[in-house]
Amino acid sequence: MIRVNDEVLLVCCGAYCKTCPVFADKLCKGCKVGYADNSRDLSRARCKIKICCITKNYISCADCSDSDNCELINAFHGKKGYKYKKYREAVSFIKKFGYSKFFSIANKWKRQYGKYEQ
Repeated sequence: MIRVNDEVLLVCCGAYCKTCPVFADKLCKGCKVGYADNSRDLSRARCKIKICCITKNYISCADCSDSDNCELINAFHGKKGYKYKKYREAVSFIKKFGYSKFFSIANKWKRQYGKYEQ
């Protein structure tokens, strides 16, 4: 069963804060943590992806029917670096298999991304 924590800790772009060492070491607040309870002000957020996703009440960009054509998320996922490829993979995996399957796999990771056992 999906816990609210899991949904809040899944970043709109596909990163997963729950298994991120930087988040665990309290060096990062997490991208979505604090917006639902208004302890953080969304109007001060800099990330346009986050603003779009939270404003539309999406768990992640996987909920958006236009994410395959979205300039914001595609530019982000297109950056150089392995992690961006993995974040794109997470969004695609969720679209194909759903959140329950994603969380059952992702909760075993040691980083904000990982491998998929299907």
